[in-house]
Amino acid sequence: MTKRKQNKKVFKYLDKPLLIVTILLFIIGLVMVFSSSNVTAYMSHAVSPYNYFIKQAIFLICGIILFFVMVRFNTKAYGIFSWLLLLGATASLVILLIYGQATNHSVSWFDFGPVSIQPSEFVKVIFIVWIARFYEMKQKKLEGYTTSLFPIVVACGIALLIMLQPDLGTAIIFSVLVFCLFIASPIPKRIKSKTLFGCIGLVGVVALAISTTGNSILLERQVSRFDFKNPCSKLLTTGSQVCNGYIAINNGGLTGVGLGNSTQKYLYLPEPYTDFIFAIIVEEMGSLFGVLIILLYIFTLYRILLIGRKSYTNRGAMMCYGIAVYIFSHIAVNLLGLFGLIPLTGVPLPFMSYGGSYTICLVAALTIVQRVSVENRIRDDLKKS
Repeated sequence: MTKRKQNKKVFKYLDKPLLIVTILLFIIGLVMVFSSSNVTAYMSHAVSPYNYFIKQAIFLICGIILFFVMVRFNTKAYGIFSWLLLLGATASLVILLIYGQATNHSVSWFDFGPVSIQPSEFVKVIFIVWIARFYEMKQKKLEGYTTSLFPIVVACGIALLIMLQPDLGTAIIFSVLVFCLFIASPIPKRIKSKTLFGCIGLVGVVALAISTTGNSILLERQVSRFDFKNPCSKLLTTGSQVCNGYIAINNGGLTGVGLGNSTQKYLYLPEPYTDFIFAIIVEEMGSLFGVLIILLYIFTLYRILLIGRKSYTNRGAMMCYGIAVYIFSHIAVNLLGLFGLIPLTGVPLPFMSYGGSYTICLVAALTIVQRVSVENRIRDDLKKS
């Protein structure tokens, strides 16, 4: 079979409903990044109103190129590369702690002039692929604790490095992701249950020690975020961002004030194109449009889980389930923080928020899901023939 025919076959087997919905979400996100960022870009950073729009468009173009490259490779090849990538990403987290400079109270970014890279974002997607490949390779040796729990020990080390930055939001999402992957893994149930009980006991001991001694593993700035109730009563202090987010949502009503007509993006929200972009979306486009986006999210997650369930390999299933958790965690943490139901953690909203590292990682994650879909349908065709 010629290379051209192979490429046609790959794109024939892509999950078209998932592809269409994700493209639509990325387009909506790009438009809203421009609408929410133009005022801040011009008034706060003295750059072109198109600055963040152009950068986000470049990130998406890079993501498209990555998609066309990645989708041609078998998921087994992803697993082989993941070992090297995980080592590199973990090493970068260590280098950050030694040589990195704080940005927004956290040492999470490598700053390369016009481009910044956040290694902890890449770690999440790389770890999903790595752990799926690891358990596939070691499937016959999972009766012992050493092999079964090795990825969990690695994950604990990575989570600790992220906590030390400190980046509580990313550490929480990574921990949730690892927990769900552990549950979905082919590890024997007896090992899973004993490990879970042991972890619960360890958390209980740590919590008891903290409550007894009065010490906290969190910084004062992080502790203050847990005072998130009634944010508008703390408008001039810790509740400013959430309260202004409420105002934006209230301004929007059902149908919105019109694209580009937000008032809260006029420096009331410090970076409305990142963590609080959903508030600007609702203000300009209305609550009905916000509900539509949430429904598109639900459909996206449904398609990913469906592809995972149809996978003929544990590797493909674990990758899809992990990516579904990865996307869902970002949606849940961002929106719950926006609505004041949990502390703010600075987590981007999938497809909508501005950001190069997360956009590239999200495209890579969706490409992995599409590749699993391709392999599923190739196997289906072979069974029919």
